[in-house]
Amino acid sequence: MRDSMADKSLANKIVNLREEGNITQSELARRLGLDKSSMSKIESGSRKVSTDELKRISEIFEVSTDYLLGNTIDRNGHTPSWATNEDKKDLKRFLEENANGMTYGGEGLTDEEQKQVRRVLEGLFWDKQKQKDSRK
Repeated sequence: MRDSMADKSLANKIVNLREEGNITQSELARRLGLDKSSMSKIESGSRKVSTDELKRISEIFEVSTDYLLGNTIDRNGHTPSWATNEDKKDLKRFLEENANGMTYGGEGLTDEEQKQVRRVLEGLFWDKQKQKDSRK
């Protein structure tokens, strides 16, 4: 089930980036060397993205693969240089557990407010991780 959620999250990011860049689905498919049907399946989350396709998508939209995979909310992937792959997985899990479905006064947060909360939580995570690592 986690893979399905991750696929949907990636699919949503691709759609959002494509729309922000005013690129049609057909144009993105062409730039990736795919047919429109494959691109449609990727955007619906029903087809997995290969490693090469992920890299190309990150290059086309000038974002990091970590951003596309949900490991960071920073589009350019400003993850600390000392962070391990395990740290990145822990961050993803921490954000999923603490940032999803947040409300204030019983009302859902706007997309921008959710991004702000995720940035704060990500900063807190890296601060705590650095403290934890310095105690070793």
